[in-house]
Order: sequence, then structure tokens, then C-alpha cells
Amino acid sequence: MALQPAAGARDLNPQQVELNQKLSQRLAEVYRLWGYDEVSPPRVERLETLKAGGAIASQDIVRLVADEPLGLRPEMTASIARAACTRLRQRPRPLRLWAAGTIFESRTADEGSLCIEENLQSGVELFGVEPINAEMELLSLLFSAVETLELSQRHQPRLLVGHTALMDLIMLPFQNDLREKIRTALIHYDRLALENLKLPNDQFARLLHHLECRGEPLDVLERLSGLFGPQQALNNLQRLFEQMGPLAADQGIDLQLDPTFQPHFELYTGLVFQLVCQSDAAPVVIARGGRYDNLVARCGAKGLQAAGVGFSFAIDDIRELLTKEIKASEAVESTLVAYGEQATLEHALKRQRHWHKQGQRAVVELEACRDREDAFSRLADRGCSTLDWLDH
Repeated sequence: MALQPAAGARDLNPQQVELNQKLSQRLAEVYRLWGYDEVSPPRVERLETLKAGGAIASQDIVRLVADEPLGLRPEMTASIARAACTRLRQRPRPLRLWAAGTIFESRTADEGSLCIEENLQSGVELFGVEPINAEMELLSLLFSAVETLELSQRHQPRLLVGHTALMDLIMLPFQNDLREKIRTALIHYDRLALENLKLPNDQFARLLHHLECRGEPLDVLERLSGLFGPQQALNNLQRLFEQMGPLAADQGIDLQLDPTFQPHFELYTGLVFQLVCQSDAAPVVIARGGRYDNLVARCGAKGLQAAGVGFSFAIDDIRELLTKEIKASEAVESTLVAYGEQATLEHALKRQRHWHKQGQRAVVELEACRDREDAFSRLADRGCSTLDWLDH
């Protein structure tokens, strides 16, 4: 019998489980305040759904052996979009939904073997609202949710924002294979790859300018307006950042606009963003999201209903980031009900019910103790802070 979990899977201890639950509950309370209803998408889906119309590569999906092509969800947006366009299609828009659950990502380990990563995710989806109104609600909700996490300044939270329309503007002068090579180099911030393309000097200089054009959003938008002239995407982003700027400042979140930023999954067609924090070792992405109208259209939505935006939080990464800040189970008041030779287990169980009726956590010591001192010595091992001693 194998005694180690599969590569990428993790055994969580009671403290980690409790912290995950606390974080999930905090976020759920915010979602509910904003009028979002909980759904529970399946862990197992058809591969056609999980690929999100080609936005998610096959190698990122954990496949299952079955009579039909099935896999474990690498994210929940595609499944929720499918449900919104089928089972929930008669519900009025805007349609506000939230979900929490485990996702499974497939990747190749350093030694070349397959590794399955299991992570807990919590997020929201908003359907049936066109730009820019949906984005304004979505990011306002994001900031409200982040506020409940109680990030500190040592985490240096930064919201990195991009937009597929900005990348489209940059790519306009280029065609076919060259376009894709340039796009890949810009996304990966690979100046050497751009040099190897042997572009004309003016084109190369312009791409380098785009590569370095990132920073304070309103400054970046002013530079882009000078390059591309009036654009609806720029106007929408201007309005968005004017709204989000004060909210971000109140929480100490740095806003950064990067025209070349694009996420790993090619799911989004519009606004894209990531919330990045600094851990003791390296930067950690704790939330990500954006607009995915094309996915909703592929699920069968028509016209104005073919619109969707959303974000998700990475609960496990947030837990690791905030372990020092969040009080865990050892701080919960708990009573150990112990008994000596003059009492019985039945007496202890009756006493435990007394504590439970008061809403007090209580644990019974199932074997008789020699004396009160012996019972006291067991408090720490049982995770308890006070002793209820029975010996008569």
C-alpha cells in the first residue's frame, strides 16, 4: 500500500482545513451581500466543456478513463457558464453566481513525470452585462472581498490589469505567424526573442516601447492615447481606474496597467487581471479574472446575454500567505472533560452534553485518569485549554 499522496496532492492538517474554511466563509459572506447566489458545478465534466472552446489546452486537463471523454475541472468558469446558458438560461440577467470547490491542474514535473495539482478555489461570475458596467461591479466586489482577508503592507498587494483590446492594437501592423511570435515575446517579456525576429528598426523600437509601457494606469492610458488616438477600450479603462483608484488606495493596493499582460489560459476577451502578493519567498497570485464573452457565446447564449465576467481566489495560496495573521484552532476555547476512579465515562458524556448545549466546544477523555494532575497533563495533547474534572 502506498503511504504517500499522489504527486501534487496534499494531506491538509486540521489547522489548514480550519483556515481554509475561515477564508472561504469570509469570502462567501461578501458574495452574498452583493446579491450573488451559490452554485456547485461538477468536478467531472466533458472534455469539450473543460477546454472552453480551445481556450484551455488539453495538457492542462486531468483526463479520466471512461466510456466518453471526461476530465477533472482545471477551473470552474466553463462549467458555470454552461449551466448559466442551459439550466439557468430562463433566469433574468444580470445573473450573479458564486462557487467554491477543488480544481485539478495537470502539469509536467521537472523530472518529466505527470503531476496533478489540487487546489481550493472560491469565486464569482456575472452574466449578461456588457462593458464597462460589469467590470466596475466586479472589481468593486473584488476589493470588498480582499478587505475581509486583512492583507498587511508586508504583502505588497498589486493588481495587475491588462486588456485584450490593447494587445490587438499593438498587433495591428503585423500579420499571420509573425503576429503570434511577437505576441508571445511581449507576453513573456522576452526582448531577445523580439531581437531575433529581425524587424525594421522603427517597428522594433515601437515594440520595445510597448514592452516598457506599464505602471500607473492613468499615466499609461495617456501614453497609449497619444499612440493610438481615441479608442473605446481606452475610454472604458479610464472610467474604470478613476473608480477603482480610491478603493485601491484605501486598502494599500498598488494598481498597475500592462498592455502586454495576458493570462495563461486564453479564456478572456477583454479585461484581464491578477492580484499579486509578496510572500516570504516569492510573489504569489491570490486572485485572477476577467471578461469571457466568447466562452458564453460558445455555450449557446445570444445577443446581449453572451456576456460574462468573473474572478477566483486561490484559497490554499492565501492560507499560506496569511498563516501568521489568522488565529487557528489552537486559539479556540475548548474544555477537556476528564474523570477519575470515582466517576464513569457515562458521567463524562453527560457533562459533555451540558457544555455542548451552551455552544462550548468540549472533548471527553475516554479513559479514566489517575488524578487531577494526570488530567491536566493531557490538556495540550487534546487541544484543550480548560479542564472539567469529575471524580465523584
